[in-house]
Amino acid sequence: MSVSTKDALSSFKETIHKLKSYEEALGVLYWDLRTGAPRKGMDTRSEVIGALSGDMFKLATSPELGEWLTVLEQNAAYAELNEIEQRLVSETRKEYDRSVKIPPKLYQEYVIISSQAESKWEEAKADNDFAGFQPYLEKVISYTNQFIDLWGAKATRYDTLLDQYEPGMTVKELDRVFGGLREQLVPLAAAIAASPHQPDTSFLRQQYDKSAQKAFSLYILKQMGFSFDAGRLDESVHPFATGLNPGDVRITTRYLEDDVLSALFGTIHEGGHALYEQNIMPELIGTTLCTGTSMGIHESQSRFWENMIGRSRPFWERNFGELQKQFPGQLDAVSVDQFYRANNVVQPSLIRIEADELTYNLHIIIRYEIEKLIFNEGAKAADLPAIWNEKYRQYLGIAPPNNAEGVLQDVHWSGGSFGYFPSYSLGNMYAAQIADTMEKELDGFWSLVGQGDLLPIKEWLTERIYKYGKLRTPSELIQSVTGKPLDPQHLVSYLTNKYSEVYKL
Repeated sequence: MSVSTKDALSSFKETIHKLKSYEEALGVLYWDLRTGAPRKGMDTRSEVIGALSGDMFKLATSPELGEWLTVLEQNAAYAELNEIEQRLVSETRKEYDRSVKIPPKLYQEYVIISSQAESKWEEAKADNDFAGFQPYLEKVISYTNQFIDLWGAKATRYDTLLDQYEPGMTVKELDRVFGGLREQLVPLAAAIAASPHQPDTSFLRQQYDKSAQKAFSLYILKQMGFSFDAGRLDESVHPFATGLNPGDVRITTRYLEDDVLSALFGTIHEGGHALYEQNIMPELIGTTLCTGTSMGIHESQSRFWENMIGRSRPFWERNFGELQKQFPGQLDAVSVDQFYRANNVVQPSLIRIEADELTYNLHIIIRYEIEKLIFNEGAKAADLPAIWNEKYRQYLGIAPPNNAEGVLQDVHWSGGSFGYFPSYSLGNMYAAQIADTMEKELDGFWSLVGQGDLLPIKEWLTERIYKYGKLRTPSELIQSVTGKPLDPQHLVSYLTNKYSEVYKL
């Protein structure tokens, strides 16, 4: 018996809403796991997450969902759908065809092991114990390879993973883009290193009260327009953002008592992600379109707020006095110019999330090249510390003294997020191009930053990016916002102009 378009649409929407409900419940469980759940309960919690994920996966790959999609994709039926419904059908079809190739039992096993691996990673990082983490990483890599086999490799095996985070992105394109960045940024970094005008950063190396750091972070989040009625700030080993729905977006940061900038910029970064999630249009709530359109576009917002706003001179001309109040006597002898230049220092560093804007991209290229080695050339988990250390010597001229500051520093691989890292540099490129357009369109852009009036900036981004969620593809979005496709030269120009001024080149 054939199903009518009306019945198919109703059943389809009901299933999508149920899938979104599962996703939100799992989001809360993951958030709890990363923000203080008792360690003894972690294995059982991983089993619970695996069971719920398994049920969600079965629903997302059910024959009934496939039948409803087939009905709704027929020309006459599809033409009757509105824009949101059409996009929901096309996105669901893409995910359905991908997921239906994975046996539910295999997927559930993977969710359990990756959840356990994330918890084990926290312990391993704290104890500098790669050997203890290695068996978990081997399993996560093995499952990921099985998935690639089932999905079918694209031009390369790694292309298959890239497409999950940045639809349409390829190794060929990234090799071209990253190669161009390397060619232009390495000479700039060399000129900066040779400059006699090196910023003084000595005043940053003090003990900064954790509660005062938190107070200042909350102060800046409010200025950005982060809604505390629709979100919260917590602490975790690695900063992250979880968008459960636009009314519940949670972010975390990591406080270092000997570093006044780490938690602040981590908070602003995750706050940028949160603004995106909090300002998606209500019509998309309860659907799988109620999220960012890609990780690259999402990262463009975290990097825009963290670096282009948070590390700008006007931002600190407005906010440095407030920072001084939080730490009486500690920064009284420091000028705004000194502080601005200190938080824009360029120097090779070991930790990605604490890297400067320029060398940050080299951290990403290192991870990108290692991930290609894993999936395109068969590099083993046991080989990764040595590969990691050699690439840091090659690209940044430094070598990690231990694995905690090296291959264990990021959470991503423990959770199976291979192909994610390039999104960070793509985000930098998108951000620079979007910022260039905003400066031209938003009257008095830098005056607003200097006045601490960041809400018009948030509103501009809401109208052009945030509200659409996943309704537009990354390429459609960057074209509509800036009038042209992604152009990495915007990032190079931004970095060249900024650091030429900071270092008096």
